[in-house]
Amino acid sequence: MRGRTRENDEISQNQEMEMDHVARFLRDKTVLITGATGFLAKVFVEKILRLQPNVKKLYLLLRASDDKSATQRLHDEIISTELFRVLRDNWSWKFDNLISSKVIAVAGDISFDNLGIADSKLREKMWTEIEIIVNVAGTTDFSERYDIALGINTFGAFNVLNYGKKCDKIKLFLHISTAYVCGEQQGMILEKRFYMGDTLNNTGNIDIFKEKRIMEEKLEQLQYDCVPNNAIKSAMKELGLERAKLNGWPNTYVFTKAMGEMLLGNFKGDMPLVIIRPTMITSTFKQPFPGWIEGVRTVDRIVVNYGKGKLAFFLGDFNSTLDVIPVDMVVNAMVVAMEVHYADRQCSRETIYHISSSCRNPMKVSAFRNFLLCYFTENPWVDTNGKIVKVGEGTLFSTPGRFFLYMQLKYVLPLKVFCLINILCCQRFKETYTNLDRKIKYILRLAEFYKPYAFFTGIFDDRNLEKLQRVAEDRGIDVSEFNFDSKSIDWEDYIMNIHIPGLFQHEK
Repeated sequence: MRGRTRENDEISQNQEMEMDHVARFLRDKTVLITGATGFLAKVFVEKILRLQPNVKKLYLLLRASDDKSATQRLHDEIISTELFRVLRDNWSWKFDNLISSKVIAVAGDISFDNLGIADSKLREKMWTEIEIIVNVAGTTDFSERYDIALGINTFGAFNVLNYGKKCDKIKLFLHISTAYVCGEQQGMILEKRFYMGDTLNNTGNIDIFKEKRIMEEKLEQLQYDCVPNNAIKSAMKELGLERAKLNGWPNTYVFTKAMGEMLLGNFKGDMPLVIIRPTMITSTFKQPFPGWIEGVRTVDRIVVNYGKGKLAFFLGDFNSTLDVIPVDMVVNAMVVAMEVHYADRQCSRETIYHISSSCRNPMKVSAFRNFLLCYFTENPWVDTNGKIVKVGEGTLFSTPGRFFLYMQLKYVLPLKVFCLINILCCQRFKETYTNLDRKIKYILRLAEFYKPYAFFTGIFDDRNLEKLQRVAEDRGIDVSEFNFDSKSIDWEDYIMNIHIPGLFQHEK
């Protein structure tokens, strides 16, 4: 028996020596991951388990009524997805045992103190074990209710930080933000931090805690006045947009994410803090297999609507850069940053990484349009009636003014005339008017929200990311396994042969 044990130990040691530097680092680590049902977090979890199955434990915080419901969400929304196909095939009948022994679903909510974890024993156990926190939780709705966006993107991040400070072994806090916290800046956008009170229009200082009071007072007043729920929802959305624009941000999402960064930087104490700012995240480039995506995201709404013949125009400057980055490259940068900054002695400053492509390997909007035209000409969409949908080049509106004028002349004014002529006509005309009016308002609202990005002219500096790559190479990290260099992407091949086919294959 002793001989076998010694032999097994030697095999284990040899396997350990053959492992990549990052894989060895992750061995026996305990990590808390928030927002685990989200697209990015799922790819991150899969990467960790595939790279280092001997990670000690992954605590996944999931919104659920209890731990049993959280475990059910873990299996239904994460583990059972096609993303885990490679890991499942590699482990065969041992896969379920791997998950049950390494992944712990925890019922909670970052909007609450102690992350809403009701089980006090579990909460205290986690405090004694957690070494790394990866905060991926966030709401990405541009026009989210102000109370919800503040609760998740701003004070939710703050709650996760405060929870981390109670962890005995904590060595790193890694937070996922967005590159577009920069608002509508132009030129080269640096990887620099926000300080408490910063605004983008220099109108004064933001008092984040006052913002919370403004939101709470508004909500309390609406509830006191017995305002219907739908009206409360609209009012809270309007409040978020109003407060964002007042301080120089185009929407509630990026405004509340920026304030979340401010709180983390100001209150982190001596905890090493890494902030990851990705641009528009797209399908997997290579790992665990090319083309996996979940849902229709950001720029993909254009792809799907154009391919299905529902989009006859393009809004934007064809000479500007469309900054997208595959999700597995974002995850690779996250994992390498974890290894590099774990227990970082230079903990007095935070490190920010733009995970982007506009600086190293820019893709012009014109090129993206041409890729779509070429793809759907060669691979036309077939609708539910079996009819082939033909696409054209589409009308280009190079300024917001031209687009909104077109909409007024083409749709809004004719609709008003239609209304005046048929106002006393039968119900059928009124229903037609209502449906058209709703559709036009929807298009105009989408255009208004995406306008800052359709005409975005900023370039995201990524010198910190370049330094991270050099450090990774110096440490012997396998840069092919952890590729986050956008230079390696052939955009035509990726968009036409990986991303669009994957998008339609996995579209929900």
